[in-house]
Amino acid sequence: MNILIVKLSAIGDVIHTLPALNAIRARYPQARITWLVEAAAADLVLGHLALDRVIVSHRKRWLRELRTPRRRQALTEMRRFWHDLRDTSYDIIIDFQALLKSGLLVWLARGRRKIGFDKGMQHQEHSYLLLNERVPPVDMEVHALTRGLMLLKAIGIDHPSVAYHIPTTAADHRQIAAMLGDQGIDGSRPLVAINPVALWETKLWLNDRFAALADRLVTQHNVNIVFTGGPGDRAVVDAIRSRMRAPSSDLSGRTSLTLLAALYRRATLLVTTDTGPMHLAAAVGTPVVALFGPTAPWRTGPFGAGHRVIRTAPPCSPCFKRHCDVHQCRCMRDISVAQVAEAVAAVLACPPEGMASDEH
Repeated sequence: MNILIVKLSAIGDVIHTLPALNAIRARYPQARITWLVEAAAADLVLGHLALDRVIVSHRKRWLRELRTPRRRQALTEMRRFWHDLRDTSYDIIIDFQALLKSGLLVWLARGRRKIGFDKGMQHQEHSYLLLNERVPPVDMEVHALTRGLMLLKAIGIDHPSVAYHIPTTAADHRQIAAMLGDQGIDGSRPLVAINPVALWETKLWLNDRFAALADRLVTQHNVNIVFTGGPGDRAVVDAIRSRMRAPSSDLSGRTSLTLLAALYRRATLLVTTDTGPMHLAAAVGTPVVALFGPTAPWRTGPFGAGHRVIRTAPPCSPCFKRHCDVHQCRCMRDISVAQVAEAVAAVLACPPEGMASDEH
């Protein structure tokens, strides 16, 4: 049996689909399972023990390069991608993305059963029209991870438990240990990771509050602080650290996704905005203190027990808006340093037991 999973992006969405992958593998242990993913999240599935093949789309780069002298190279890569997409006839294709971009790829792929949610899911972009087997829609207020498992259950695939198996390697763990050692972090003190940046401006907390929080944690709890983020986040991290009195470390822009997963496994907890790394920490079993404003934690919060969500919940929240001109992001500005520090202190004092462990 050949099975194709289509979940292109983003980081958090791909992480939320990993338990579905493992459920499919448990149901069909001899199947050849392929995952179609975009480049930004590919590290989360490349080398995954439950997968036989990964097809990576570089759609965003290709579109940029078609307008540059690299046009010929982009066209060559696009033809190769087209060949890879079409070289197998799949028994089952499952569209976990439910967007037009994924629906078109499902339609173009060769498959007998093309499965996904029917009309009625939010932000669906009519992708259901490109399926030949449609599952009744489910409540969007259900967590995204659970919605994926509900899609599988509707076609007869149950899940015994939620497992991720982020594909970190021994080399990833050695490299992170070395990087932390270069920063003077040897594991003798609790390690608190802080991921302060998000793609939406409405999800951001104030830089001076992150600085005050980090100072308080070092002073009151004798922890090491390490900041994480992508290459474009260095300026924000620098701005936060410049406001601090206590020492801290910065690994933003220096880690792949698997290195970041290895780092979070070493951390006592992660303080974060609502963004992909939040889900990565939850997937490797690290407690998360998450700051939520314009989005709904019951839909896309850190999955599982032991996490803490800080949310002031003004009447306008959740608005799901990327920009806020009326309320000036009150939902995030109302979150105080004391609230976050109290949540962190509670986790440090009594780390949650029985959290998911993800050794792979």
